[in-house]
Amino acid sequence: MPNTARAAVLVVGIAMAMVACTVGDEQEKALGQEAAAQIDSAVPMIADDAANSYVTNLGTALATASDDRNRDWRFRIVDAEVLNAFALPGGFVYVNRGLIERATSSSELAGVLGHEIGHVLLRHSAERIEKQQKTNVGVSVVCGLTNICSSEAARVAIDVGGAALFARFSRRDELEADSAAVGIVSRAGYDPQGIATMFAKLLETRDQRPDMVEGWFASHPMEEDRIAAVVRVIRSSSPADGRKLVRDDPTFHEFQARVRQLPPPPRTPANATVP
Repeated sequence: MPNTARAAVLVVGIAMAMVACTVGDEQEKALGQEAAAQIDSAVPMIADDAANSYVTNLGTALATASDDRNRDWRFRIVDAEVLNAFALPGGFVYVNRGLIERATSSSELAGVLGHEIGHVLLRHSAERIEKQQKTNVGVSVVCGLTNICSSEAARVAIDVGGAALFARFSRRDELEADSAAVGIVSRAGYDPQGIATMFAKLLETRDQRPDMVEGWFASHPMEEDRIAAVVRVIRSSSPADGRKLVRDDPTFHEFQARVRQLPPPPRTPANATVP
């Protein structure tokens, strides 16, 4: 099956599962597992053990420091050059290769992962499912989470769901996830200033290469005032024990160099529009 057609089937299939029930903790986990299995089969993933181990260790350290429900977290690297990251219900977090290569410090990558972890901890995707299941916008929820609806075949599906309603929810959710991310990365020992500097890089990239960040801004609405809001939260918070937070470390740059040395991501039409 062609990638664009497979993406459309994936969107509709996940959406139908999501709108089928009111979402509790176990159902949230099950939805995430099902969606992750389908995404893993449809989207190119980095298979390098060392690279995946770094992201898993960093993500797990961030998540477990703030997760009071002991979720079974999983972190994966999407083999795509565009800059993006997303999370599925239940603790499934994905970050694109392009974003890893664009980051300049471990705290910037930690900030992105912390933001996505915040969405999971705050149950944003589950909330949207619960609120929207009676308004027939489940498809737009999935499109926003994965951005695979940028493909022409799948874009038709998002029009059925009503993307504008989803976008209103996501703007509120993004601000909440930003604030949560400050605490998440700080508790894990990382400098939350990386959140703001990574956001600034994304805005800069939008001016220079909008095609590289189209997916991020479609699912993560952001302007300069959002960065200012994050900075205010950072300034008002500090580690209770006075710890010096990590801004960068050599291990991150070793990991980043390894990712850059991997074979180029697949250059297919679908590759430009994966999450």
